[in-house]
Amino acid sequence: MPDPPEAGRVRAILLDIEGTTTPVDFVTRVLFPYARERAREFLNRRARAVRDDLALLFSEHEANERGGQSPPPWRAESPPDTLNSAVLYMHWLMDRDRKSTALKALQGRIWEEGYQAGHLRGQVYPDVPGAFARWRAQGRDLAIFSSGSVLAQKLLFSRSEDGDLTPFLRAYFDTTTGAKGDPASYRKIAATLGHPPEAVLFLSDVTAELDAARDTGMDTALCVRGGNAPASEGHRVVRSFDQVS
Repeated sequence: MPDPPEAGRVRAILLDIEGTTTPVDFVTRVLFPYARERAREFLNRRARAVRDDLALLFSEHEANERGGQSPPPWRAESPPDTLNSAVLYMHWLMDRDRKSTALKALQGRIWEEGYQAGHLRGQVYPDVPGAFARWRAQGRDLAIFSSGSVLAQKLLFSRSEDGDLTPFLRAYFDTTTGAKGDPASYRKIAATLGHPPEAVLFLSDVTAELDAARDTGMDTALCVRGGNAPASEGHRVVRSFDQVS
């Protein structure tokens, strides 16, 4: 198991959300069902405002069809048919936990209304606010990399049960940067933050993501929130941000 990185060498900390800063149950049992239940009504009201997201959704649907993945048919004979097709395809993507950029954008917009209405409040693990404050006091840059849209990320941290945590965060990255399993994504993030990859520590609960980050030279740590640690594949294991000095 590798030793922890030297505190002085880490100039930026990059964080996953689900299972790292935020309980998995909040995402799977609160956010995802909220968006699923409101997708149809939301699109009926906001279709014109989100037409670019819908166009991207249709493009992704066509790519799935060409790839032989058999998504539900997309019928566009009339606006109601188009909206119904969009909803069915969104549900199909959700059922398969697809990291669709269009889906994530639409989910973020649905959640935005939920946060604004007071139906939703972001959740983070108890050690997160203190760690954010400690790391920033040390002069480190903090950034988020999640498959959820940048909008969804900002909403979760700005309207959390622990208050507005966004002043601690410098940058947000989503699937528009690249796939979380692609080393190129982490090189882009390091470049955007203005640090060499070797000066960035990435925390995630998914070893495949950590592998990709490590391939660029980033320091990595597998975040395990309760239960037994999975195979860490050579990444050090932390069970609390209190272990990240």
